[in-house]
Amino acid sequence: MHLPVFLDDPRRLRRLLSSSSAAAPRALARLHALLIVSSSATHTLLSSLAAAYARAGDLAAAESTLTATATASSSIAAWNGIIAAHSRRGSPASALRVFRALPPAARPDSTTFTLALSACARLGDLRGGESVRDRAFDAGYKDDVFVCSSLLHLYAKWGAMGDAVKVFDRMPRRDRVTWSTMLAGFVSAGQPLEAIGMYKRMREDGVDVDEVVMIGVIQACTAAKNVRMGASVHGHLLRHGMRMDVVTATSLVDMYAKNGLLDVARRVFGLMMHRNAVSWSTMISGFAQNGQSDEALRLFRNMQDSGIQPDSGALVSALLACSNIGFLKLGRSIHGFILRRFQFNCVLGTAAIDMYSKCGSLASAQMLFNMIGARDLILWNAMIACCGAHGRGQDALTLFQEMNKTGIRPDHATFASLLSALSHSGLVEEGKLWFDRMVNDFKITPAEKHYVCLVDLLARSGRVEEANDLLTSMKAEPTVAIWVALLSGCLNNKKLELGESIADRILELQPDDVGVLALVSNLYAATQNWDKVRQVRKLMKDSGSKKMPGCSSIEIRGTRHAFVMEDQSHPQREDIVSKVAKLDLLMRKMGYIPRTEFVYHDLEEEVKEQQLSYHSERLAIAFGLLNTSPGTRLVIIKNLRVCGDCHDAIKYISKISDREIIVRDAKRFHHFKDGACSCRDYWRGAIRRSSATQAATSVRHGGPGGVVVVRCPSPSPFPAVGIICRWENDPEVAAKALLPSRWGARRRDRMNPRLPNLHCTCPMWEQHPAWPVRNATPLVTN
Repeated sequence: MHLPVFLDDPRRLRRLLSSSSAAAPRALARLHALLIVSSSATHTLLSSLAAAYARAGDLAAAESTLTATATASSSIAAWNGIIAAHSRRGSPASALRVFRALPPAARPDSTTFTLALSACARLGDLRGGESVRDRAFDAGYKDDVFVCSSLLHLYAKWGAMGDAVKVFDRMPRRDRVTWSTMLAGFVSAGQPLEAIGMYKRMREDGVDVDEVVMIGVIQACTAAKNVRMGASVHGHLLRHGMRMDVVTATSLVDMYAKNGLLDVARRVFGLMMHRNAVSWSTMISGFAQNGQSDEALRLFRNMQDSGIQPDSGALVSALLACSNIGFLKLGRSIHGFILRRFQFNCVLGTAAIDMYSKCGSLASAQMLFNMIGARDLILWNAMIACCGAHGRGQDALTLFQEMNKTGIRPDHATFASLLSALSHSGLVEEGKLWFDRMVNDFKITPAEKHYVCLVDLLARSGRVEEANDLLTSMKAEPTVAIWVALLSGCLNNKKLELGESIADRILELQPDDVGVLALVSNLYAATQNWDKVRQVRKLMKDSGSKKMPGCSSIEIRGTRHAFVMEDQSHPQREDIVSKVAKLDLLMRKMGYIPRTEFVYHDLEEEVKEQQLSYHSERLAIAFGLLNTSPGTRLVIIKNLRVCGDCHDAIKYISKISDREIIVRDAKRFHHFKDGACSCRDYWRGAIRRSSATQAATSVRHGGPGGVVVVRCPSPSPFPAVGIICRWENDPEVAAKALLPSRWGARRRDRMNPRLPNLHCTCPMWEQHPAWPVRNATPLVTN
């Protein structure tokens, strides 16, 4: 057989294998065959041939070719080529497999260990990386800069910053890439202060910084909320004329927005020459998370107008904005957009479920949850929290138990959502049980939010002393948030003496939250300690903080209308005021008595009643009644807690208007229908139970014609509606008649048959003439 002459020239053959002309796998296979036939296949040539196979992408042929040279130490370069080719193909597992299968004669070098450590970093295989590290150090590469850099990258990428620091401090030479790796690692590991410290060390060592380093520092300032240093970094970029590309500018926008400097973020955003989807998403997210939802949605529309397709981040932020303001129509539109353009994953699903729930449509949220097949922990947590916010504590517990059956282990956020749901529904024993199981069975250490939920649960159910004992038994000092939960329970349950001592303790902790100070002020006002009230309000004024005014909004035909207390700005203000007055008159005829104790100001009773009538939620409801057809459900979104008087008033309004009225306040949802609320009045704290005897004798001084307002106990069709009873003779006689009787059984004259002189002015008499009153609760006496 006539063979080509170049087979006798190994140098020429190696040059041929390295050239592009031999890059085709078919040509390499023919050449391989010629080498075997001519017996010219030396170890060196086969190694070159294997490397050529690897460059051509035929890795199987490359590995089989090298197997023939298993005894040659010079074949390590070819093995490196195969490992590198697997890495370039995005197959780090295959690269690691080849490394582990290296023949004994192929001694790994610095490149081999570097490639293997990079594969471990891509896989997140810390244990495998440590095995590679041990082999590298045993082979004498302990101080090799490339091996150490790859090992540093592995540790930093996967949060093992303690090991990364050890490697970093031992390195004989550190370049800019090494420093930036450490800085980025600290940021990713949630240690921004250490990242900033690393940057300062870098500057002290005289290492020049580049844009990559500065992006890491900006991200660290964002996480540490150190906007002052972030602004300094921004100035450094401008002074030194460093390239302000889209990534750097977007990082600056994110830093300013997350620290509340939205005007600065807007200016940086406006100066950007080029904006991508991430830039827009960052800007939209910043406004949505800072409570400026209308502006966030305007930016979302501008993003689409500019021709940029919203990414998942922008869509999640837009759904968050809709959630914040209760904009259901736009939220549904965004949900439809997602279904048409995106694969519906858990992240988008969680955002959509949260939006439906916070816009008052829990049924839609549940339906969407049931449609999502692959559910992660965050999705379960969101649905449990949604049920809790709507006062469906038993449903939340059922969901939690269903999640446990799937094998998903609950975390601290799961238990926070569950305990909050149980708290909203007054399930005291269940709450205590699952708090104990969280600690003992799931080995989760209670955090502040768990104690807040449990204290709120106990205090709101009237067990204020038990809640106080829980705080006393805590190993750590209770935080302001925990004391505030107990203070709220004291205020709701009229435990004013204990509440005053807690208020004093809260002031000692020097809270800067205006909401906390407002609650403390309300407690002092309830005790009529007006000197203390003035002192707290002076603290609020001196700190420059102001109590957020109450604001309620309602969506009518796709347009949002917002109202504040005594609002005079709306075009329909005269009609709204007239409607409020008409509702007030009808409510009073049904037995409504304004609860002026919820006006925490030293004012005349008449002025207090007038203020209560024009709370923002009542104005929004009046507007909704004027502008919707009969029977239409109204959804009101309020930024603060609804007061007790408005809560009672809306129950009356729901009966008068024959509407379902849903009110979302700062804590939960209230579903009003037929004169009752879904919360069963639990949200304001347990109302002390007493017998009708106590109700009657408590007004003995009233004499003939005295009045007691009694609330029917649960279960009853209208637990929220007061019953006003009058007696003409001795209240003691009235009490004896009340205890064994039912209200006017089979009588339509609104008189108790057991006591003709005891009259009932219950507005619901016609529908429910047989309510028990043995455990009725007095609300107002005179």
